[in-house]
Amino acid sequence: MFNNIYSGKKVLLTGDTGFKGSWLALWLKELGAEVYGFALPPQRTQDNFVTTDLTMLIHHQDGDVRDFEAFSRFAQSVQPDIAFHLAAQPIVLESYQNPKYTFETNILGTVNFFEIIRSLGSVKAAVNITSDKCYQNNEWVWGYREQDPMGGKDPYSASKGCAELVTSSYLHSFFSQEGTCAIASARAGNVIGGGDWADNRIVPDFFRSLQQSKSIELRNPFATRPWQFVLEPLSGYLQLGAQLFLEGKRFSGGWNFGPGDAIEHTVQDIIESMIQKTGQGKLHIENASDKLHEAMLLRLDISKAITFLHWRPVLTYDELIDFTAEGYQVELSGGDVLASRKEQLKKYMRLAEERNIAWTVGSK
Repeated sequence: MFNNIYSGKKVLLTGDTGFKGSWLALWLKELGAEVYGFALPPQRTQDNFVTTDLTMLIHHQDGDVRDFEAFSRFAQSVQPDIAFHLAAQPIVLESYQNPKYTFETNILGTVNFFEIIRSLGSVKAAVNITSDKCYQNNEWVWGYREQDPMGGKDPYSASKGCAELVTSSYLHSFFSQEGTCAIASARAGNVIGGGDWADNRIVPDFFRSLQQSKSIELRNPFATRPWQFVLEPLSGYLQLGAQLFLEGKRFSGGWNFGPGDAIEHTVQDIIESMIQKTGQGKLHIENASDKLHEAMLLRLDISKAITFLHWRPVLTYDELIDFTAEGYQVELSGGDVLASRKEQLKKYMRLAEERNIAWTVGSK
């Protein structure tokens, strides 16, 4: 897979204690990479990083990406070949409560990442992971393309728009010359899957409601989101990183990794599907007039990734629900979480092969 680009490579991964970061660390390890993670300690014993016992599989150091000196010392000691930046404050509602921390982490952390990459001669490819919420959201019915304006009404979205501008600035100012690192940014939709227990996220809230025998409260039941199982965007990040490593700057810039139109469902659709799949749970729709702003409609155009990276989503909507519910159920039942995650990786890759999705890199 990915032409074995990651086998034997040193990969720096910020945010490895987070939901997507921990899954990416597992996949990179399965691909034969030596993974070096730098992130804040996990917040919960339920977090994917903890339940998979990742500290036994990768090289991890607790740290804050806002702390340039500590971050730089770690990266200098590693001398990585490839780097992925996922460390972030990732929650919209949290950004209203802690806007300063959100802006510092998501903007200054990105600046520190690229400053460190710039100082390292070893890194050939670096990917900054932002969000679909980086776009100036006009609630259009069509998908946002990579050249559309950045924006953001809430602090989280604004911070991700700023992180994209930082990436573009570093690309044109410091990484445009041959011989420098090839860099890119990756924008994904609402990513779900086992191991995510963050507050104020609808799927973790649903499974918490099952544990507590309560109804799930829906703030914005008719909001449409580009839902993705966690391995979908990760396959895009890995494909992009491999192409940057092998072919360099023609793959620089921004890239969208979203679902097909068939998986753009409302919040209520997702929860009703989870109730049907698990045979448990009830929902209640809030009737609050003072809700904080959250976008109602958001779509991504993934034509660029399909055309130039030869990447596309693997799973159907029903498979998205199956994979996600299965991931949580193994945790709630006390099963072997690491074995389950590896089995889902294998199953996902088998489905990709059956559907003629070949994650190969090089000139096409």
